[in-house]
Amino acid sequence: MATIQSDIRSIVLHVASFTVRSLSPRPILCRSASFARQVSLPGNLSSRASSLRARAFFSQESEGAALKLPEKPAVCTADELHYVSVANSDWRLALWRYLPSPQAPKRYHPLLLLSGVGTNAIGYDLSPGSSFARYMSGQGFDTWVLEVRGAGLSAYGSTSQELQKSAHAISNEMEAAVEHATNGALPAQQESTDNSSAVVNPVAANTEVDSESLMLATAWDESKLVSKLTDTFLLLSERLSGFLSEGQSRIMSAKLFDKISKLLVDTQVLERYNEIRAKLSSLLESRQNSGIANQIRELSERLVNIIDESQLSVSPSLFNLQERFSSTVEDFQKQLDLIVKYDWDFDHYLDEDVPAAMEYIRAITKPCDGKLLAIGHSMGGILLYSMLSQCGCEGKDPGLAAVVTLASSLDYTTSKSTLKLLLPLADPAQALNVPVVPLGALLSAAYPLSTRPPYVLSWLNNLISAEDMMHPELLEKLVLNNFCTIPAKLILQLTTAFKEGGLCDRSGKFFFKEHLHKSSVPILALAGDEDLICPPKAVQETVKLIPEHLVTYKVFGEPSGPHYAHYDLVGGRMAVQQVYPCIIEFLNKHDHCGNISPPLDV
Repeated sequence: MATIQSDIRSIVLHVASFTVRSLSPRPILCRSASFARQVSLPGNLSSRASSLRARAFFSQESEGAALKLPEKPAVCTADELHYVSVANSDWRLALWRYLPSPQAPKRYHPLLLLSGVGTNAIGYDLSPGSSFARYMSGQGFDTWVLEVRGAGLSAYGSTSQELQKSAHAISNEMEAAVEHATNGALPAQQESTDNSSAVVNPVAANTEVDSESLMLATAWDESKLVSKLTDTFLLLSERLSGFLSEGQSRIMSAKLFDKISKLLVDTQVLERYNEIRAKLSSLLESRQNSGIANQIRELSERLVNIIDESQLSVSPSLFNLQERFSSTVEDFQKQLDLIVKYDWDFDHYLDEDVPAAMEYIRAITKPCDGKLLAIGHSMGGILLYSMLSQCGCEGKDPGLAAVVTLASSLDYTTSKSTLKLLLPLADPAQALNVPVVPLGALLSAAYPLSTRPPYVLSWLNNLISAEDMMHPELLEKLVLNNFCTIPAKLILQLTTAFKEGGLCDRSGKFFFKEHLHKSSVPILALAGDEDLICPPKAVQETVKLIPEHLVTYKVFGEPSGPHYAHYDLVGGRMAVQQVYPCIIEFLNKHDHCGNISPPLDV
């Protein structure tokens, strides 16, 4: 088992590193449900409204228009696809809507479904015969599946045209990924990348280049290289000041300087380089946002000049130095761009994404008491627990009539969850080295090894589904289409669930489990008997914090079978007969409005 754990860690770090190459504490008693960003944002973000206000984007440009997207992409199997914006972000969150069956009993509350970490809405709707979302809408619930920022069809964009274009592009990428994994063919984009890397640089190919030609070649790129280097340093000093702490920014700049030092090792210019490095470091650590651009550009020019001079050397170790230097800067820029793009954690989901979606659903469906029913799988359930906790602490109504959690917990310390394999990424320095974890790419790469001889990674399937609990085609669709790339800083916060006190907010001062007992919302907590990610013991750690009259706890799976792994509660072959009716029975008890009785069981 230790060898397997080591292999997983190595695979995660290796693939995530490849993706990078290719692609103030606050004192609190209770967390505020209205998230106030405490860092300085880039100009294009800081100008956005600070209040949490949902907005839908469809075929008409007017705000709040309750219209469906004109053309849903092929991957979206819902009845409607909605988009909602949130404050402090350029992300537009996708909401898959499944309209209630007209033959079903009348329901009084819409139903919100929340997915696990790094997953999208497809997990709730794998096929017509294995669709949690479609089953719930068939029971009369107006069902909505939220895709948080970075997941599924959520995207950047401000108009329906932009969002529709983005949604179709994402859908095409998903289909290409499936084709690549099943047929072994490279996607067009990857083929293009591979072919372009095979183009030989004429300067590098000719090992007998005279000094004059070499000077012309370097002079031709010098201006662009100076600009690139200047932009990189300005990015560290300005844009990243709102995304990285002072210590993290120092680590990132030191990483770049060290990489450049390795290019110049054992050369006569190393001393001059170290002088420039010291001055640049001083400017970057001053954390100024203005008045240093000219100084940085001047130092960048001096640094490029050193590279140019070294390029003229006949030393083999310095041959093609400028190209290697340019490549080093480009790779570093890509890493910084990823840190800026994937700049969110669990608190962003909790304080921005979920409230925005709930507000929008309320505005569209208009429930009689303004409340929703909610079901969360894995991290989706953790989000619901956390929302109940912070609202209970603050004495606020969470706007939820009842909650169902599937394989979720706020505290994994006493369990043997395989999620502990992610703990190496809890090191902040490691999170900077690998700013994103390409969960989808990892699973797609591993899937052939888990389903084809010699089945060296077949044990991975048991993390998702127990033996014989999912049809192979549905498991393949789940693995290849349901997972996406996630920020390391999201994992960094989630790993606090494995430490004393359980999951806490980003400040490290608010522990969600401490206030869960203050909630008055009824909860159904379900676990799977063979769930290696969130074992029943982990679920129980959270259940025992909830007043007994408010919580119902059940473990699915029998000693002789069937067994339930992490995803089987949602999409296992026995879920329709065993799990879904249990959920419907619970929701029926709490789906009422005032003195109006709940509908009869179906």
